[in-house]
Amino acid sequence: MLAFTALLPLINPIGSALIFLGLVGDEPAKVYHQLARKIAIATFFFLVVIEFLGSLLLNFFGISLPIIQLTGGLVIVATAWTLLFDKDSSSHARGKHQEIGDSAPAEDADLDGKVFYPFTFPLTAGPGSLAVMVTLSAHVAGNGLTERVQAHVGITLAVIALSASVYLCYAYAPKLIRAVSPATVHGLLRIIAFILMCIGVQIAWNGLSLSVGTLIPHM
Repeated sequence: MLAFTALLPLINPIGSALIFLGLVGDEPAKVYHQLARKIAIATFFFLVVIEFLGSLLLNFFGISLPIIQLTGGLVIVATAWTLLFDKDSSSHARGKHQEIGDSAPAEDADLDGKVFYPFTFPLTAGPGSLAVMVTLSAHVAGNGLTERVQAHVGITLAVIALSASVYLCYAYAPKLIRAVSPATVHGLLRIIAFILMCIGVQIAWNGLSLSVGTLIPHM
């Protein structure tokens, strides 16, 4: 439950599905289902790898958790800034789809090439999710063997539940807003981008606070 509640606001399947809809544009339902399945699987493996190897990677490269939080927060802010002040991505995607006409297979291949980046990382599981998984993994490492196994099983179950929710929200993203006007969708995307920016600032602030706190005793 701790892993699920910590990751849910960052992954935000419904909010991310709206952004995903804007990036994919006017595509058949089959394309959405295929992309959603691939993104859900990629999200699961990405988070599980970070769960078991995150701390090892940080130790190997000599990177502290506060630096991960600070850098990840800044990346989230930059992504949100682009979404907040960019053009209406859904209109742009629809226009592009109409322009290429018969070249739909090429566009589908282009979408498949974006399954991991940017659809999985950073749209679905961004730096904030990475920081949370590394934090959970670091806390688990200090327990006994039985507690570690139970904790990893719990985290993995949370990742499975979140990946399933990502699939459902992404696969049925067009239906989520079928009754909503394009202007309303455009406004919702801006609101979500603003909230995403606030989350990024909060994560970066937490990382900065921890970094400054470690420096003060040495000053």
